[in-house]
Amino acid sequence: MDTVITVKDIKKIYQIGNQEVRALDGVSISIKRNEYVAIMGPSGSGKSTLMNMLGCLDTPTEGQYILNNTDVSEMEDNRLAEVRNKEIGFVFQTFNLLPRYSSLENVCLPLIYAGIPKHERIERGIRALTNVDLENRKNHKPNELSGGQRQRVSIARALVNNPSIILADEPTGNLDTKTSIDIMRLFEAIHQKGNTIIVVTHEEDIAQHARRIIRLRDGKVEKDEINPNPSLAT
Repeated sequence: MDTVITVKDIKKIYQIGNQEVRALDGVSISIKRNEYVAIMGPSGSGKSTLMNMLGCLDTPTEGQYILNNTDVSEMEDNRLAEVRNKEIGFVFQTFNLLPRYSSLENVCLPLIYAGIPKHERIERGIRALTNVDLENRKNHKPNELSGGQRQRVSIARALVNNPSIILADEPTGNLDTKTSIDIMRLFEAIHQKGNTIIVVTHEEDIAQHARRIIRLRDGKVEKDEINPNPSLAT
């Protein structure tokens, strides 16, 4: 498997008044294509900061981030946005769907930013919704969908651009237990199709679905280990 992410000794330092806060303090990891990784840690461990780095939402104070053989560590915001739209599909705890848009229109948004023609956008959007078993809800707006259905739309949107990485931030945080299991089953199916998945979570049972678990504490990698018995959502 080829490496899709290489992070070398990255640090993120915030100045709050006279105090220097090291949100990340020398983190080095690499992730191969088609890995299924969970990033865990208590509040203040640096996991959200690391997610922002991996998602090209922020750049490190020091260190290097190579994404698909491209150094994104010091890119300007507009170039970073291009890379982000092309390489990364985001799944958020709060779904981040536009309320006035239908499911299909929400799914097609990344394709608009990528300059894809309308007929191709619709075709790819319907295919993405079909992949999450929601093609029959393509004209429904978010308030006409259940929480689980809204998260499926969010996952379809993340998949529509065929990104290198699916980056999920607490993807089951707003869902009940049964719906959470359904969503993790969907992630399992996406992983089986060859996608690289990174789940950021504080929930141990959600992390246990991953094949590898990276645990952060105080801005450092505390443990990075293979999960010998992943919980397969079957």
